[in-house]
Amino acid sequence: MVPAGATADRAPEELAAGTPQPLRGDLDRLLGSDRILPRAIDLIRYASDASPYRLLPKAVVRPRHAGEVASVLDYGRRNGIPVTLRAAGTSLNGQAQGDGILLDVRRHFTGVSVSDGGTLARVRPGTVLAHANRALAAHGRKLGPDPASHEAATIGGVIANNSGGMRCGVVHDPYSTLRSLSFVLPSGTQIDSAAPGAEERFAAAEPELARGLAEIRDQIRADAELCERIRSKFAIKNTTGYRLCAFLDAETPLQIFRRLLVGSEGTLGFVSEAVFETIPLRPETTTAWVHFDGIESATEPVPELVAAGASAVELMVAPALMVASHSIPGTPQHWRELPPTSAALLVEFRSDDAADLDGLIEGAKKVLAGHETIRPFEFTREREAVEMHWRVREGMFGLVGVVRPSGSQLITEDVCVPPERIAESATDIQALLGKHGFLQGVAGHASAGNLHFMLTPSFSEAADRDRYEAFIGELVELIVDKYDGSLKAEHGTGRNMAPFVEREWGRVATEMMWRVKGLADPDGVLAPGVLLNRDPGVHLRHLKSNPPVEESVTGCVECGMCEPVCPSRGLTTTPRERIVLRREIARQPPGSPVARSLLADYSYDAVDTCAADGTCALACPLGIDTGKMVKGLRAEAHSPAAERAALRTAERWEKVESAARGGLRVGEAVSRVAGDAPLRGLTRAARRAAGAELLPEWGEGMPPAAPPNLPATEREGAAAVYVPACINRIFGRPRSREGPRPSLPQALVEVSRRAGVPVWIPPDVAGSCCGVPWSSKGYREGARHKANEMVERLWRWSGDGRLPIVIDASSCTQGIADPGDGELSEINVARHDKLELLDSIAWAQDLLLAGLEVRRTVASATVHPTCSVRHLGLTRALEEVAGRLSEELHVPLHATCCGFAGDRGFLHPELSAAATREEAEEVRARSFDAHLCSNRTCEVGLERATGRPYESLVFLLEELTRP
Repeated sequence: MVPAGATADRAPEELAAGTPQPLRGDLDRLLGSDRILPRAIDLIRYASDASPYRLLPKAVVRPRHAGEVASVLDYGRRNGIPVTLRAAGTSLNGQAQGDGILLDVRRHFTGVSVSDGGTLARVRPGTVLAHANRALAAHGRKLGPDPASHEAATIGGVIANNSGGMRCGVVHDPYSTLRSLSFVLPSGTQIDSAAPGAEERFAAAEPELARGLAEIRDQIRADAELCERIRSKFAIKNTTGYRLCAFLDAETPLQIFRRLLVGSEGTLGFVSEAVFETIPLRPETTTAWVHFDGIESATEPVPELVAAGASAVELMVAPALMVASHSIPGTPQHWRELPPTSAALLVEFRSDDAADLDGLIEGAKKVLAGHETIRPFEFTREREAVEMHWRVREGMFGLVGVVRPSGSQLITEDVCVPPERIAESATDIQALLGKHGFLQGVAGHASAGNLHFMLTPSFSEAADRDRYEAFIGELVELIVDKYDGSLKAEHGTGRNMAPFVEREWGRVATEMMWRVKGLADPDGVLAPGVLLNRDPGVHLRHLKSNPPVEESVTGCVECGMCEPVCPSRGLTTTPRERIVLRREIARQPPGSPVARSLLADYSYDAVDTCAADGTCALACPLGIDTGKMVKGLRAEAHSPAAERAALRTAERWEKVESAARGGLRVGEAVSRVAGDAPLRGLTRAARRAAGAELLPEWGEGMPPAAPPNLPATEREGAAAVYVPACINRIFGRPRSREGPRPSLPQALVEVSRRAGVPVWIPPDVAGSCCGVPWSSKGYREGARHKANEMVERLWRWSGDGRLPIVIDASSCTQGIADPGDGELSEINVARHDKLELLDSIAWAQDLLLAGLEVRRTVASATVHPTCSVRHLGLTRALEEVAGRLSEELHVPLHATCCGFAGDRGFLHPELSAAATREEAEEVRARSFDAHLCSNRTCEVGLERATGRPYESLVFLLEELTRP
């Protein structure tokens, strides 16, 4: 019986104790306790992926190298415990879940190296696909597969599922572009397929496997009908079952097995490294959205557009575009008025030559002239617009998910038919969806005959389970019998199609697949039941519920797109995991052992170490800002007395500024004499007494105090009001051996005067603040007070909005630009709308550079675009200004939020250290003449991580334009 207030799929009470003995002790002895994540909070946050399934692992292990993976596989084999490989967890069909040992092979398996001028790339499995492509972009190359999840999906998952995408078809997918693999078998054998003597080593270490693969090869090749069947099945996208074409495409057992690993969904072995043949990037791009009255009319011109040279033709339905218009910046407002039954094609042409695009566009227009569209269309080459178009398409899974009924799950199905039958099949699938009461939206890679559609059953309802089962049964009949298509095109077979592999392939071919599994994994240790399953009802088991949680995150579909950009991803939890854990707490009856265990760890793991910077919203297709949920949880934890104290601090901020500068001066004096250790010990003791969330810890590289006085300026003739942010009124620039240098306010005032656009600093600017220090901590009254006070001051200083306002810290610019819903009074909302706010980056790009002569440049510079810069849409402006000042500009591949988050990096320095680890390694690998940023506290975090002096680009601009 399910307890009141609980759901049937809740984690059982025994899970509250975490990984059970003797398993925990065995793994500790085998690998060391630092490799094991044994707590209930760990097991539950890893229990969900982007699929509708949920399995609770008994242990989560983070191996550091292939040898440790081999050790765990050997342990699981000897003890009869299944082992599942998990990287990004973007799997849509439950491939990244298991109820035994879960191996996180993302954390310690990253890296990409480029050779042969970029034509080859050696990539480790935890590397995010987009990161690999950024490394290749400098060589004008990219990897072939391009799934919509490329900003989150890792190479290991891309190989495991033979992931496709918008452009790769069946010629640039992983199977076709991989040249060699290093892998670990369930027995522990490790092989590099490209190493000298690898074939002999494989045969000697795995004689039964090698002999068995040769026998299957000969059996298939002796059957002409089966050979033809295999070739025709893989002429279109197909990830149902194992790739039997490997037996036709390679001769030797090792080369056959290397190909079988592609698309095997982690059931045959662990790929520890892969070498890809890359493809040309074709940098010149143009795209257009072309709208039609329905799916049938939208699919009709697809073959003609492909023949005209289109690199991609993507189909989307109106409801997804309507949602995108509300959640993705830059989308057309007219999408909100689209007919709900309409559909659109995203058409792309790519070329190495910009001039060549003209002819391609004209060809597309001629094709489309023969088809009726419901809106005018226009091809664009603007980089920002093209990126926005693709962000909409890549976010389709989440965009459709937002319109699902409350409490329902989101399941994406993925079929393929011969491309020439795309229109007919789309109509049939729409009818089938309507028959069973599901959303009639069909989308996907129309040029490849690959269609995606969403199902939204509520698995807590028996009737919905029956409805889902009936639909799947009829879908299988439609795709297999009418179209001889693929039940899974590019998402992998997974749990939901495993029972139907034989229905698509027939008994003979499917039994060969079972033989492959038995030869490679005779003990059945690796991901049992994921790709092949004799249980006809496995797709209806382990389905997760979707209990209501905080409204700000209720639309989350757990896709994982947020994870690569989260500052705490390498320390505690990610946005997806924070939501997964909230949902588990909601599944539990009040006061249950599991709920108590989760809540005890949630405060630090999910609340204290959340930067609340909103970066996750930029990556999320629905724009979900998990930081808002965290701020709400922080607010709920505050007592009335704490709220009053925070408000008093806000009201006395001018005195706090002065005291902070004084404290920095005293601390610096002490540090020069006795080092940082005494101050660190003192502040740690104070934090234990007063609370770690209130007092910062004195750390290495604390910035010096800013000068107490701001530079003198005149309002008369000023081109703008300049408001030095409070962080720049408190913290000064790093000390230099060169002696005294100008402060940031001095530099900005001087370079503005030099450019002919002088600025004025109000004499009563002290004490002003954007309010972020309060809002980020959940102090609502303090945040509201500072937000309104700031608008009132800006209104007065700017002459009722007549003068623009320049801010010299990007986080403060963002905080003023977006104070939050309901924070401002009615009159201040009206005032706020009339204010012109300019971050120092925009001020430099739009006004300073035009009036300045850059007299020299530095040889090289690295730049860190802060999360606020990304929110403000100033990333390219930052790169443009920095690029004018340097001969070579470097933007780190791993430049995400630094995790300093105002003062959170002082409160929890471990957060910033974790957030900047990968970027710091990249920066430290070479030397630069300048390290540029636009936010002082972010610069502190980067200085600590890299040991290099990061500063506002205003300093370099002022220096390089001096007469």
